Amino acid sequence: SLPAKLINGGIAGLIGVTCVFPIDLAKTRLQNQQNGQRMYTSMSDCLIKTIRSEGYFGMYRGAAVNLTLVTPEKAIKLAANDFFRHHLSKDGKKLTLLREMLAGCGAGTCQVIVTTPMEMLKIQLQDAGRIAAQKKLMAAQAQLSSSAAGAAEPVVETRTTAMQITRELLRSKGIAGLYKGLGATLLRDVPFSIVYFPLFANLNKLGQKDPNVKAPFYVSFLSGCVAGSTAAVAVNPCDVIKTRLQSLQRGVNEDTYSGILDCTKKIWQKEGPMAFLKGAYCRALVIAPLFGIAQVVYFIGIAEFLLDMLPKHRA
Repeated sequence: SLPAKLINGGIAGLIGVTCVFPIDLAKTRLQNQQNGQRMYTSMSDCLIKTIRSEGYFGMYRGAAVNLTLVTPEKAIKLAANDFFRHHLSKDGKKLTLLREMLAGCGAGTCQVIVTTPMEMLKIQLQDAGRIAAQKKLMAAQAQLSSSAAGAAEPVVETRTTAMQITRELLRSKGIAGLYKGLGATLLRDVPFSIVYFPLFANLNKLGQKDPNVKAPFYVSFLSGCVAGSTAAVAVNPCDVIKTRLQSLQRGVNEDTYSGILDCTKKIWQKEGPMAFLKGAYCRALVIAPLFGIAQVVYFIGIAEFLLDMLPKHRA
């Protein structure tokens, strides 16, 4: 049932995001740093420096936004895919690969309603620590080179919240402010869904001994991991562009971008083609367990169990 799908999607999203959020934070910071202003050399280096400067909970900056909005986001994505697959199937016959891709395309398009503002707010909070650390480093270097002791004032980071950012965007730009980077989000999420859903469905079928019986839960988990990581790496260039466009604050001497084409051109010219793969392994590590967990929750059917218990409880 649709309520069961929505609950399953929400539970899967909450569990998955909690497990992989620190890796997602590292991905955002690695993607946003530009040549000449590199604070981190790798995912592990980023996480170690984050813990040292911001504490353990620094790795979860922006998690509240994700945990609040991931339930509707995952629910829409998973339920929309099932909806489109159902309506594209003819008399219960097996879907062709093209129809599976169309269903994934529809799911990816629907989810950006929630994904775009969620990602935009999350990126501001995740990247704030990198910008603050960069400013502190620049201030320390300026103080060392200065002949007068104490000439450079220490940089104090003022932490902003998602609500403050939301209010400011709504005041200055209206609802469109929350949908900054919508085009880039579509360029990432639609191809992702086109790759992910058909790949998962076909991998999962390999573990089914009988077409009428579900594949074992570990097959669903592995299929979700493989399909998720493959799709994540495939669309990583779009994710880099989206992350750069949605960042409202820039580090010292970092480029600003007027749109998708301008961003693509500047990254290619100044950082080289490999810059489009920044954070690819982090993104694969985030998406693989996230969708693996989602498929296992779907398999177990937690929502169906809860919904079945409601009439008994009322009785």
